[in-house]
Amino acid sequence: MSLGVSVIRNPDRRRYEAALDETTVAGFVDFQEASALVVLTHTEVDPAFEGRGVGSALARAALDDIRERHLKALVICPYILGWMRKHPEYRELLFNAPPSKVSD
Repeated sequence: MSLGVSVIRNPDRRRYEAALDETTVAGFVDFQEASALVVLTHTEVDPAFEGRGVGSALARAALDDIRERHLKALVICPYILGWMRKHPEYRELLFNAPPSKVSD
């Protein structure tokens, strides 16, 4: 079951937050940011909201934000790494990804 989750980037707390309303944070992704790179370090979902798409919403929103800001992602969070394996359309965002093959 998927919830109506909105994800915001909270630079003061250095994390992306999944909110159900103004007071309920269902989960977050911690990050560190440099000039051209965002390091995604840890994802956490409140146990009360596990299995409801909160983690996926966080991963997608964080990576979409990184893409929109023309940055690269260094992903050390195991959850987001696993999520990206299922969503190869985000591969080009990886800082440490091998270059794409160019056909002749």
